[in-house]
Amino acid sequence: MDITNCSTNRKLIGARAFYKGYEAYVGKLDASFYTARDTIGHGSHTLSTAGGNFVQGVSVYGNGNGTAKGGSPKAHVAAYKVCWKGGCSDADVLAGFEAAISDGVDVLSVSLGMKTHNLFTDSISIGSFHAVVNGIVVVASAGNSGPYFGTVSNVAPWLFTVAASTIDRDFTSYVTLGDNKHFKVLYFCKFLYTLCVKRFCTCIQSFFIWRRGKLLLLVEVYTS
Repeated sequence: MDITNCSTNRKLIGARAFYKGYEAYVGKLDASFYTARDTIGHGSHTLSTAGGNFVQGVSVYGNGNGTAKGGSPKAHVAAYKVCWKGGCSDADVLAGFEAAISDGVDVLSVSLGMKTHNLFTDSISIGSFHAVVNGIVVVASAGNSGPYFGTVSNVAPWLFTVAASTIDRDFTSYVTLGDNKHFKVLYFCKFLYTLCVKRFCTCIQSFFIWRRGKLLLLVEVYTS
């Protein structure tokens, strides 16, 4: 990527990477690790959800046309990369919190975590407590498990725990069989559908194949 010819909106005003804890566990890292650049898209996605600017003319494969924005579209943002391909080190997580506190951020959006068993040993609970004491609002993800009991992560009482939300409309697609029977499915993206039973929804990665004159649907299920 030629960054000399890029135009930006100057929204991103800081980016740091913390890897020494992870490196102490897995061994010396390749030099390509020593960067805050987002290599898988998760950080960019969650950061844009929190503070993404107004973007007009967006859609989901032609559906739901409109303007997208984050929760605070006019905010400046900084990225603190503390997780790597093999996971997250508590030392790096705490270093990221301390750096954000030192930088003087107003809000911390933490899109990582696991089920909290002990607030006194959980790095996010400890780091967020330090941030709150310094007047910083901390918002953390509730995790990707559920909707069963006891599946929420980041439950320290001094931070805001935010779960996924939903919308009041469907993105639909239709499958027509050889006998002209029509089936309606909730459309999410190309070859990815949502199956809902009694308001419990799960994502289905689907593959359609023909065998002996019948249409078979093979699925991989990802609970959300």
